[in-house]
Amino acid sequence: MGTNDAEHVHDVAVVGGGQAGLAAGYFLRRAGLDFVVLDERTGPGGSWNEYWDSLRLFSPAGHSMLPGWWMPAEEGHEYPSARHVAWYLAEYERRYGLPVRRPVHVERVERADGALRVFAREGTWRARYVVSATGTWRAPHVPRVPGRGEFAGEQQHTVDYRGPEGFAGQRVVVVGGGNSAAQILAELSQVAETTWATLRPPRFLPDDVDGRALFDIATRSQRAARAGQPVEGVGDLGDIVVVPSVREARERGALKAEPMFERLTRTGVAWADGTALECDAVLWCTGFRPVLDHLAPLGLADDRGRIALEGTRAVAEPRLHLLGYGDWTGPASATLIGAGRTAKAAVAEITGALAREG
Repeated sequence: MGTNDAEHVHDVAVVGGGQAGLAAGYFLRRAGLDFVVLDERTGPGGSWNEYWDSLRLFSPAGHSMLPGWWMPAEEGHEYPSARHVAWYLAEYERRYGLPVRRPVHVERVERADGALRVFAREGTWRARYVVSATGTWRAPHVPRVPGRGEFAGEQQHTVDYRGPEGFAGQRVVVVGGGNSAAQILAELSQVAETTWATLRPPRFLPDDVDGRALFDIATRSQRAARAGQPVEGVGDLGDIVVVPSVREARERGALKAEPMFERLTRTGVAWADGTALECDAVLWCTGFRPVLDHLAPLGLADDRGRIALEGTRAVAEPRLHLLGYGDWTGPASATLIGAGRTAKAAVAEITGALAREG
């Protein structure tokens, strides 16, 4: 799409063409609304095209769907790969004929007399409602550990990691206690000498529990919190699912975690008790922050960078909805099945509001 000075007008503009944006598109299409999906990437599949090669979902294909179409199983695998999910998203977009425009690099969203205006390098869109679904992948988080600038070795984040080949024969410290850290450590430990550093001891779910149970727990947790009731369950979405690669690494003793180190040195890491470890690389599997820079002109974010919501709707700007950024935008909303459930609620609210406005 080339630069176009004409302003495009729609009922709804969705910013982001990954899983949350496509889920919103499905319900907007079903509601018969005039909408557009603006995606900065050159092709479909969202961030799934950029994940490391061996990544596996921690739910089977039958529990990793977007609304309307069950994800087909990946031949030979119970848990789908990132490549399979990217294919599924591309096919989903085609199947429902969703009006995705790409690449469109949205720079900012501003108020515009009873509407919102979306400014991008490629043009301007005016919409009565905007759904922000830009995700978190483009905003990796690395904690402020002393000495990060002094370390002479290599530092990568999950977003940089593609596979273990470049670390063969090295000493690597993997930081983080979630599923990404466990899966990456499982394969790195086959070719490198690895140390796992976590803020708290990692919690492994029972071998027969996977993402299906975690989603149900997240849903019950939010409902209980709203009702002021205690929450019971086997874990939360931070717990580690024992997919086959993690199970294999655990059985050979590769998943022993150490406490988080206090600082980096020029040659490695050091703990508060004086223990030190030399290493060649540090891999930060330490999560992400929501990509919300385009919403800054609206002045909605608090000191933590969060926007106050009622459901998915911004409290201070009712024409804006947020999807897919984590539990604060809906139970498990950053997962495939969770994205669909929160998108359904958001589109129902938008449809009702448009009907009232006439």
